[in-house]
Amino acid sequence: MWRLGCIVLVIGWGLGSELVGKAWATNGALDQEEAAVESPEATPTEGREEAAVFAELWWLTDYAAATERARREAKRLFIYFQRPGNGTCREFEEYSLSDRAVMESLRSFVRLKVPIDVKIEREGSRVKLLGQSAYREMLGRPGVAIVDWASQGQAFYGKVVSTFPFLGQEPYGPEEVLAMLQLPPATLTQRTLIYAVRTHPDRPASTDGKLDPYLCQEAELHATYQARIRLQGHHNWERRFHRINRTLPRGLVACEVCAESWPGQNLVEAAIECVRCWRLSSGHWSAVREKHAVYGYDMKRGRNGVWYATGIFGRRW
Repeated sequence: MWRLGCIVLVIGWGLGSELVGKAWATNGALDQEEAAVESPEATPTEGREEAAVFAELWWLTDYAAATERARREAKRLFIYFQRPGNGTCREFEEYSLSDRAVMESLRSFVRLKVPIDVKIEREGSRVKLLGQSAYREMLGRPGVAIVDWASQGQAFYGKVVSTFPFLGQEPYGPEEVLAMLQLPPATLTQRTLIYAVRTHPDRPASTDGKLDPYLCQEAELHATYQARIRLQGHHNWERRFHRINRTLPRGLVACEVCAESWPGQNLVEAAIECVRCWRLSSGHWSAVREKHAVYGYDMKRGRNGVWYATGIFGRRW
């Protein structure tokens, strides 16, 4: 039994996460230079960090030092949370993280491998990393998280911008990991919805253009509004349509798609469900599959446990 959780309005021809808690080394603040490592491919004996050779790349194993290094080098931090001895984790390591294209893309990240029960020093106490609110969408499971220490000056700088927990017995494949690594700089919810679009089997092209900060802001505002009133729809679209059009380059006109998830779905599941719903509607899919010069996506969760997704595009007319 399927549920079409979306409606479409493609108009234009008529009507016109939280900041990752400051990580602390066990012997003091990470501001101390001696807590850092020197080179991305440093040997395990350099500095005071422990590192592991994994999938032919060096992986750090200390969260505080990896965080400081990513911050200092203005890179994104790729965190692999693993459960030792777990079959899904072993398959992920041997099949996905060992893929040549994945390894090449990972070289631009600071890479960290830690067990799911790893603890960090915070405000004088040892606390479980996956128990922190910034990582709640990891659901306490093995998987991948990304923290953005590259986008200085952006609202999501220093925040968790990707969470991809393992949701079943099958790990993420190489193509899915590459999609994670190639997501544009944006917030956690924006990137997750973009990931769901890009990994849909039909390979829709709406995210092949430029991610537009203003359209992302408009998508965030409308997703937030739907979540607040707990009702999906193109509310106040005519007013928003004219406002958005005033910002678009000449020859482009605004169009919008909306969808909602099932109650109680986690972030990744909800994003995939919203894209699935768009696929069930020819009107929605014509907008989602088309390549647009500029686009914005976002999704927000209401108190009813439903996620509300919005995509806004600058469509040629």
